[in-house]
Amino acid sequence: MMAFLAEEGAQNPLIPDTAELVVGLLCFFIVFGILGKKLLPNIQKTLAERHDAIEGGLERAEKAQAEANRTLEEYKAQLAEARHEAARITEQAREQGAQIITEMREEGQRQRDAIIAAGHAQIEADRRQVTVALRQEVGRIATDLASKVVGESLQDTARQSRVVDRFLDGLEDSAASAEAAR
Repeated sequence: MMAFLAEEGAQNPLIPDTAELVVGLLCFFIVFGILGKKLLPNIQKTLAERHDAIEGGLERAEKAQAEANRTLEEYKAQLAEARHEAARITEQAREQGAQIITEMREEGQRQRDAIIAAGHAQIEADRRQVTVALRQEVGRIATDLASKVVGESLQDTARQSRVVDRFLDGLEDSAASAEAAR
Protein backbone atom coordinates (compact mmCIF):
# COMPACT_ATOMS: atom_id res chain seq x y z
CA MET A 1 0.00 0.00 0.00
CA MET A 2 2.84 2.30 0.51
CA ALA A 3 3.81 1.74 -2.93
CA PHE A 4 0.40 2.73 -3.98
CA LEU A 5 0.62 5.91 -1.90
CA ALA A 6 4.04 6.71 -3.23
CA GLU A 7 2.77 6.36 -6.72
CA GLU A 8 -0.17 8.47 -5.92
CA GLY A 9 1.99 11.12 -4.13
CA ALA A 10 3.89 11.75 -7.27
CA GLN A 11 0.76 12.20 -9.13
CA ASN A 12 -1.26 13.83 -6.37
CA PRO A 13 -3.10 16.76 -7.86
CA LEU A 14 -3.37 18.45 -4.51
CA ILE A 15 0.36 18.82 -4.08
CA PRO A 16 1.70 21.00 -6.87
CA ASP A 17 5.10 20.71 -8.41
CA THR A 18 7.57 23.20 -6.89
CA ALA A 19 8.47 24.70 -10.24
CA GLU A 20 4.83 25.19 -11.07
CA LEU A 21 4.23 26.57 -7.57
CA VAL A 22 7.07 29.11 -7.99
CA VAL A 23 5.95 30.08 -11.51
CA GLY A 24 2.33 30.36 -10.32
CA LEU A 25 3.30 32.47 -7.31
CA LEU A 26 5.58 34.64 -9.49
CA CYS A 27 2.77 35.16 -12.03
CA PHE A 28 0.31 35.84 -9.20
CA PHE A 29 2.56 38.54 -7.71
CA ILE A 30 3.25 40.09 -11.12
CA VAL A 31 -0.48 40.23 -11.94
CA PHE A 32 -1.24 41.42 -8.41
CA GLY A 33 1.46 44.14 -8.71
CA ILE A 34 0.14 45.29 -12.07
CA LEU A 35 -3.39 45.33 -10.68
CA GLY A 36 -2.21 47.19 -7.56
CA LYS A 37 -0.18 49.75 -9.53
CA LYS A 38 -2.43 50.38 -12.49
CA LEU A 39 -5.93 49.09 -11.99
CA LEU A 40 -6.49 49.59 -8.26
CA PRO A 41 -5.84 53.40 -8.33
CA ASN A 42 -8.24 53.71 -11.27
CA ILE A 43 -10.85 51.68 -9.41
CA GLN A 44 -10.33 53.76 -6.27
CA LYS A 45 -10.51 56.94 -8.30
CA THR A 46 -13.73 55.78 -9.96
CA LEU A 47 -15.19 54.76 -6.59
CA ALA A 48 -14.19 58.13 -5.10
CA GLU A 49 -15.80 59.97 -8.03
CA ARG A 50 -18.92 57.84 -7.68
CA HIS A 51 -18.99 58.48 -3.92
CA ASP A 52 -18.48 62.22 -4.54
CA ALA A 53 -21.20 62.19 -7.15
CA ILE A 54 -23.63 60.40 -4.83
CA GLU A 55 -22.70 61.88 -1.47
CA GLY A 56 -21.66 65.25 -2.91
CA GLY A 57 -24.87 65.36 -4.91
CA LEU A 58 -26.82 64.75 -1.73
CA GLU A 59 -24.85 67.43 0.06
CA ARG A 60 -25.33 69.85 -2.81
CA ALA A 61 -29.01 68.96 -2.90
CA GLU A 62 -29.28 69.57 0.85
CA LYS A 63 -27.47 72.91 0.44
CA ALA A 64 -29.73 73.82 -2.47
CA GLN A 65 -32.77 72.79 -0.41
CA ALA A 66 -31.57 74.90 2.52
CA GLU A 67 -30.98 77.84 0.17
CA ALA A 68 -34.44 77.34 -1.36
CA ASN A 69 -36.00 77.23 2.12
CA ARG A 70 -34.14 80.40 3.12
CA THR A 71 -35.27 82.12 -0.09
CA LEU A 72 -38.83 80.94 0.53
CA GLU A 73 -38.75 82.36 4.06
CA GLU A 74 -37.40 85.66 2.72
CA TYR A 75 -40.16 85.67 0.09
CA LYS A 76 -42.81 84.97 2.72
CA ALA A 77 -41.39 87.73 4.93
CA GLN A 78 -41.38 90.17 2.01
CA LEU A 79 -44.90 89.12 1.07
CA ALA A 80 -46.11 89.63 4.64
CA GLU A 81 -44.38 93.01 4.73
CA ALA A 82 -45.97 93.95 1.40
CA ARG A 83 -49.40 92.93 2.69
CA HIS A 84 -48.84 94.96 5.84
CA GLU A 85 -47.73 97.93 3.75
CA ALA A 86 -50.79 97.55 1.48
CA ALA A 87 -53.08 97.46 4.52
CA ARG A 88 -51.36 100.56 5.93
CA ILE A 89 -51.69 102.38 2.60
CA THR A 90 -55.35 101.36 2.33
CA GLU A 91 -56.06 102.61 5.85
CA GLN A 92 -54.20 105.83 5.10
CA ALA A 93 -56.26 106.28 1.91
CA ARG A 94 -59.48 105.72 3.88
CA GLU A 95 -58.42 108.32 6.44
CA GLN A 96 -57.50 110.77 3.69
CA GLY A 97 -60.81 110.09 1.95
CA ALA A 98 -62.74 110.71 5.17
CA GLN A 99 -60.74 113.89 5.75
CA ILE A 100 -61.40 115.08 2.19
CA ILE A 101 -65.12 114.35 2.58
CA THR A 102 -65.17 116.28 5.87
CA GLU A 103 -63.32 119.21 4.28
CA MET A 104 -65.68 119.18 1.29
CA ARG A 105 -68.72 119.16 3.61
CA GLU A 106 -67.28 122.09 5.55
CA GLU A 107 -66.53 123.92 2.30
CA GLY A 108 -70.06 123.18 1.06
CA GLN A 109 -71.47 124.43 4.37
CA ARG A 110 -69.41 127.62 4.08
CA GLN A 111 -70.54 128.14 0.49
CA ARG A 112 -74.16 127.48 1.46
CA ASP A 113 -73.89 129.96 4.34
CA ALA A 114 -72.27 132.52 2.01
CA ILE A 115 -75.02 132.02 -0.58
CA ILE A 116 -77.72 132.33 2.11
CA ALA A 117 -76.05 135.47 3.52
CA ALA A 118 -75.79 136.96 0.02
CA GLY A 119 -79.45 136.06 -0.60
CA HIS A 120 -80.52 137.69 2.68
CA ALA A 121 -78.45 140.77 1.85
CA GLN A 122 -80.02 140.91 -1.63
CA ILE A 123 -83.49 140.45 -0.18
CA GLU A 124 -82.84 143.21 2.36
CA ALA A 125 -81.54 145.54 -0.38
CA ASP A 126 -84.55 144.72 -2.55
CA ARG A 127 -86.89 145.27 0.41
CA ARG A 128 -85.33 148.68 1.09
CA GLN A 129 -85.55 149.61 -2.56
CA VAL A 130 -89.16 148.48 -2.77
CA THR A 131 -89.95 150.32 0.48
CA VAL A 132 -88.47 153.55 -0.92
CA ALA A 133 -90.34 153.10 -4.21
CA LEU A 134 -93.53 152.21 -2.31
CA ARG A 135 -93.22 155.27 -0.08
CA GLN A 136 -92.81 157.46 -3.10
CA GLU A 137 -95.76 155.89 -4.87
CA VAL A 138 -97.97 155.95 -1.75
CA GLY A 139 -96.97 159.57 -1.19
CA ARG A 140 -97.86 160.51 -4.73
CA ILE A 141 -101.18 158.65 -4.58
CA ALA A 142 -101.97 160.12 -1.14
CA THR A 143 -101.14 163.62 -2.34
CA ASP A 144 -103.32 163.20 -5.41
CA LEU A 145 -106.15 161.90 -3.26
CA ALA A 146 -105.74 164.66 -0.70
CA SER A 147 -105.68 167.24 -3.49
CA LYS A 148 -108.95 165.87 -4.82
CA VAL A 149 -110.51 165.73 -1.32
CA VAL A 150 -109.33 169.20 -0.28
CA GLY A 151 -109.85 170.67 -3.66
CA GLU A 152 -106.53 172.40 -3.87
CA SER A 153 -103.10 171.37 -5.04
CA LEU A 154 -100.63 169.99 -2.51
CA GLN A 155 -97.61 169.98 -4.73
CA ASP A 156 -95.14 171.30 -2.12
CA THR A 157 -92.61 168.50 -2.10
CA ALA A 158 -91.03 169.09 1.30
CA ARG A 159 -94.38 169.35 2.96
CA GLN A 160 -95.66 166.39 1.07
CA SER A 161 -92.67 164.30 2.13
CA ARG A 162 -93.10 165.16 5.81
CA VAL A 163 -96.79 164.31 5.78
CA VAL A 164 -96.22 160.99 4.00
CA ASP A 165 -93.33 160.05 6.33
CA ARG A 166 -95.42 160.79 9.41
CA PHE A 167 -98.29 158.76 8.04
CA LEU A 168 -96.12 155.75 7.13
CA ASP A 169 -94.23 155.89 10.45
CA GLY A 170 -97.54 155.83 12.24
CA LEU A 171 -98.59 152.80 10.19
CA GLU A 172 -95.34 151.01 10.98
CA ASP A 173 -95.66 151.78 14.71
CA SER A 174 -99.24 150.51 14.82
CA ALA A 175 -98.22 147.33 12.89
CA ALA A 176 -95.33 146.72 15.30
CA SER A 177 -97.52 147.16 18.39
CA ALA A 178 -100.18 144.84 16.91
CA GLU A 179 -97.51 142.21 16.26
CA ALA A 180 -96.14 142.54 19.81
CA ALA A 181 -99.66 142.12 21.25
CA ARG A 182 -100.04 138.77 19.53
